[in-house]
Amino acid sequence: MPILNKDMTLCISLSARPSNNGTRFHNFLYEALGLNWIYKAFAPTDLRNAIAGVRGLGIRGCAVSMPYKEDVIALVDRMDASAAAIDSVNTIVNDAGVLTAYNTDYTAIAQLIERNAIDPASSVLLRGSGGMAKATAAAFRDAGFSRVTVVARNEQSGRSLAGLYGFGWQADVGESTADVLVNVTPIGMAGGPDSGSLSFPEEAVAAAHVVFDVVALPAETPLIKAGRAAGKTVISGAEVATIQALEQFVLYTGITPTPEQVAAAEEFTRAQ
Repeated sequence: MPILNKDMTLCISLSARPSNNGTRFHNFLYEALGLNWIYKAFAPTDLRNAIAGVRGLGIRGCAVSMPYKEDVIALVDRMDASAAAIDSVNTIVNDAGVLTAYNTDYTAIAQLIERNAIDPASSVLLRGSGGMAKATAAAFRDAGFSRVTVVARNEQSGRSLAGLYGFGWQADVGESTADVLVNVTPIGMAGGPDSGSLSFPEEAVAAAHVVFDVVALPAETPLIKAGRAAGKTVISGAEVATIQALEQFVLYTGITPTPEQVAAAEEFTRAQ
């Protein structure tokens, strides 16, 4: 544990349900690279004041998680193209009081689609319509997927997201199946009211080829466990978290860790 000092650079994360994933990942790399930096997770009670604190206290970087990815847009000074294109923010960089917003979620999703060689001809059920769902939908669209249905109870946000990318919309999963299932809701997230629930019915899991849960805590959500048990290709939120956190680390520090350092940080993060 580093000794705190006045010259230490602080980075933080803001989430309704903070986890130690980012904290462990970033702090591991700070120590490995000999940086006088520290990272701390927060659950803000007042988002506007929290962002004002980032600016006023000279906090270098701020990760933004559900449900704040859209609400912070009005509180920053600049929108990088990665965030402006999808009206969703997961990263804020503070340059001498000027706050610039980015989105590294998109990069993570796009890399995982490519890494797992998911066929763009596949049908997709994408459950969710918030900020992270926008990044996910954009990544699938840009990877050539057209047979995508957004599943969202909120008709306004669901139809809006679907229309933005030329996808279909429906309120509930019902008896629908698809080649690829993607959960971008808090269902299955640790600490939530639906932490033990499946975001898709067992029948849909059985019919799918790929099961993708963007929820990072726990790494093995009920959906991921069900997908593994059924022998499906699974992509976890922990994988998303590692890639997007690495992109954030580079934005904050200007340093790109080696693949070996990243692998060690990932292993350390998952060992919690």
